[in-house]
Amino acid sequence: MNAGRPSQCVAEIAERYWQLECHELPLTAAMAGVALPDAVLFRESIDDHVRRDRRAGELLADAELIDADAISAQERATLSLLKRELSGLRAQYAVDSHLRPWLFPAGPDFTAMFWANTASISDAVSASLYVDRLATLPRYLREVQANIEAGHARGYRYPRVVLQAGAGNTRGILSVAPEASAWLSPFKRSPAAMLASVQAQETRALALVREDLIPSLQAWAAFLEDLIPRGARDSLSCIDGPAGVDYYRVWVRHFTSTATDPDAVHALGLAEVARIDAEIQIVAVEAGFADNLAGYREFLASDPQFVAPNADALRHAVEALCKRVDRRIPEFFGLIPRITYGVQSIPEAVSARMPPAYAQPSAADGSSAGIFWISGMPSKAPSYLHPALVVHEAWPGHLMHLALLNEQTDTPAFRRYGAVKYTACIEGWALYCETLGIEMGLYTTPHEHYGRLEMEMWRAVRLVVDTGIHAKGWSREQAVAYMAERLTLSRETIEAEVDRYAALPGQALGYQIGNLKLRELRQRAEGRLGTRFSHRGFHEAVMTAGAVTLPVLDDLVSDWLQREQERQAVDAA
Repeated sequence: MNAGRPSQCVAEIAERYWQLECHELPLTAAMAGVALPDAVLFRESIDDHVRRDRRAGELLADAELIDADAISAQERATLSLLKRELSGLRAQYAVDSHLRPWLFPAGPDFTAMFWANTASISDAVSASLYVDRLATLPRYLREVQANIEAGHARGYRYPRVVLQAGAGNTRGILSVAPEASAWLSPFKRSPAAMLASVQAQETRALALVREDLIPSLQAWAAFLEDLIPRGARDSLSCIDGPAGVDYYRVWVRHFTSTATDPDAVHALGLAEVARIDAEIQIVAVEAGFADNLAGYREFLASDPQFVAPNADALRHAVEALCKRVDRRIPEFFGLIPRITYGVQSIPEAVSARMPPAYAQPSAADGSSAGIFWISGMPSKAPSYLHPALVVHEAWPGHLMHLALLNEQTDTPAFRRYGAVKYTACIEGWALYCETLGIEMGLYTTPHEHYGRLEMEMWRAVRLVVDTGIHAKGWSREQAVAYMAERLTLSRETIEAEVDRYAALPGQALGYQIGNLKLRELRQRAEGRLGTRFSHRGFHEAVMTAGAVTLPVLDDLVSDWLQREQERQAVDAA
């Protein structure tokens, strides 16, 4: 590292790390609109991971030399995040995460499809690049498969239900005709779709999908299915294997962005479940089900008034609600993204194994809008959940938050485009927005208030169930029963959720932990600013902090709060 002022050193290492990310994780660069020297989207071979670990170690050693006391609050945040990401890469490699990669719901097939759904085509050049990238996907699948085989030789085994779910997702993707698949979707929405040169690339893409990608996906699904008789585990816990305890702790730290341990998370979850249950009992009384919460849940789960007649009707209802929310946004937010979003239905073929809704961020370069994906199975998204789903996934939740991150041009690139690595912050904000919906007047019936509490209960039981599965030896049936007793979700949805927690150890923990931190910061700001508290000011402080760890978010909001108090003291003088 070159000698210089600490601020210069932070900026230099941040840029070096971004260059490392762009090479090692080219999908990140592609989605950020960075021009790459080749069409590769994924580098996942064992040699790639060895090199990535070495490069991360070299950068981390340089970052450790910087004096954090000699730089600004935002620079300290950048330095802290650099150290966190670099040390996290090394920790994940040390527990062989690359030899037991995620298969469901965010397996390599879904990740590739997610990329296709975000890709944009504006002319023949971008169309050709898209097809060149599409052609690299079979190699990506083969590299991940080779890693799993190497892990299998070391004794790593997946739970049977995870392998079944992963193969099922791939089979669902394959059930869609090539012409209607995600792989061809960039051409369907391209403003240049009528150009002969673009149509030629579309023809090339269709041939590639039919001749190369579909056979590769079929081979991938068959590979996962073949792993089942080769020793798939009946247990769900990731600790049931080599270095399992360390593996779980690495991912708990990653997804919560704190140093908390699984036992503490489990205890927190039990306390949160009890707290939310007491609030739900009050809403049940308001809905006319005093002392009969089970009856109220049965009513919500079975009454047809809450389920749209078809996927189109569900999407239209959600679109109308999104516009109601839009009208209230300026009252609570002074900082609003330049780009907007749309609503689309998740294909029915994969909806059964997907959550009721999810957010697909807008393209970093502004070439495509964000998408709020709502289930293609109306029963998975009953109307009493709609307000909470909308403010969580769309505006002012994920799609608004992530769009604003893309617009923070003064923030180092690795922070602008790295939101996916900060689950507790990003998901905590979205859950905070569900509660903010009360102040926005979005919950107009007891059923909708129940829906918000159900969504929060869902996140609270995750704290119990994820740690129950991975740290306390819970069976699948035990986890399903615990959730079914506390949620109105269908058994099919709950089973898919439990399988997700088994497949992504620790990922489900960030949501409620982040939510509680956001509420804590809000209460702190209200307590210190009193009548001068401003929704707009607080929300801008949180959103301009970017995607960060919870300790860094605390530091940045505390810094804003100190400056705000000083400013108000001057104004009052």
